[in-house]
Amino acid sequence: MKVLLFGATGMVGQGVLRECLLDPDVESVLAVVRSATGRQHEKLREVLHEDFTDFSAIEGQLAGYDACFFCLGVSASGMKEADYHRITYDSTMAAAETLVRVSPGMTFIYVSGQGTDSTERGRWMWARVKGKTENALLRMPFKASYMARPGYIQPRHGIVSKTRLYRVGYALMGPLFPLWRHLIPKYVITTEDVGRAMLQVARHGADRRVLENRDLNALSRAYSRPAS
Repeated sequence: MKVLLFGATGMVGQGVLRECLLDPDVESVLAVVRSATGRQHEKLREVLHEDFTDFSAIEGQLAGYDACFFCLGVSASGMKEADYHRITYDSTMAAAETLVRVSPGMTFIYVSGQGTDSTERGRWMWARVKGKTENALLRMPFKASYMARPGYIQPRHGIVSKTRLYRVGYALMGPLFPLWRHLIPKYVITTEDVGRAMLQVARHGADRRVLENRDLNALSRAYSRPAS
């Protein structure tokens, strides 16, 4: 399986990249990034690209992939809706419209978030924009597309958020995560589980196209890494 990854330098993307590189069934990973990941691996290739609203300059390099894991995203905290829309919706659709043209046979998996508003009319700005993005992706003629809605994500294996405040929060909450997982499993997940769930979906599909946190945890448990 050949994987295309967006958002490889973010916390979720780092986790997905780690699982892809560990999976013997993943032949190669192309990470589309604004800045280098710093990772070195025989299966990993990176293409540096600045304008995430226009991929025409690199679209020839995006053809022939089996799956796209779209993990690019930002916090809506303190952002105006127009700016958040440009980063969340416009960038995602620019990538998807390019990919559906050059790699229509791929499975596209978008990392959204728990609480996303599919009606696009709810109170929370970020949830409306995420809902609009999901709905647009679900209408696109990929081989298959899935929307992943993780809840609270605990980083594992040395993975860190790029946001200082989040790093402090994760460090404080980390010791309590096993308790949270026992008490409220449908609301919490790890970076490792997100990556494994996405690989499971890319390989075998899923019985629903919008995958809530509990679905992702179940898919991660079903994941079995192929023998190398």
